[in-house]
Amino acid sequence: MTTARTQAIRRFTAAETDAMVAAGIVPASERQVVSAGRRFTVAEYLALGEAGILAKEERIELLDGEIIQMAPIGNRHLMSVDWISDLLRELIGRRAMVRVQGSIQLDDNSAPQPDIAVIRRRSISDVAPVLPPDVYLVVEVADSSLEFDLGEKLARYAAAGIPEVWVANLRAGELVVNTEPQGAVYSSVRVIPLGGQVSPQAFPDVILDLADFIPAVDC
Repeated sequence: MTTARTQAIRRFTAAETDAMVAAGIVPASERQVVSAGRRFTVAEYLALGEAGILAKEERIELLDGEIIQMAPIGNRHLMSVDWISDLLRELIGRRAMVRVQGSIQLDDNSAPQPDIAVIRRRSISDVAPVLPPDVYLVVEVADSSLEFDLGEKLARYAAAGIPEVWVANLRAGELVVNTEPQGAVYSSVRVIPLGGQVSPQAFPDVILDLADFIPAVDC
């Protein structure tokens, strides 16, 4: 599944391309393809990080083989992520794990980094990637990235079968709840205003007030 991107694509310099070839990540015959915008597998993407070609501090994610540059995180975004993750950890307890801004592997060509992913608990020795069957809920906090999060990124989550995705729309002060994935769309979409409440479908006893994790629009 490929779609036109609304976010910028990470491009590579000649020196970075040389480093890829030297590290054996791509063959020398593909130098020009890299310059033109070559797509990468998850394994290649991880190898770019291990080789130091992609810096740890870069805000990037892999979607459909393209390395997407993510927008800088503002203070309202940070505070919202802090509060959602704190509330979910407190209310869900040890029934699941709350991963903050860590990757989940949708397939061999996509490893997005949602703001929050509620995933099944696993042992410390289980270092396998988090896959769609491991995910109960994804939460994206969106301001400048709203069109991307509600567009191609949401479509990719649906296509991978992620059962529930919340998009906290900081522009409008509301939460868009997407459930029942069918193909590349969610057949059930609810918009909850700031004064409302929400519960993850996997944990219906967990009730969150939107005002506790989405700042007022005029903040």
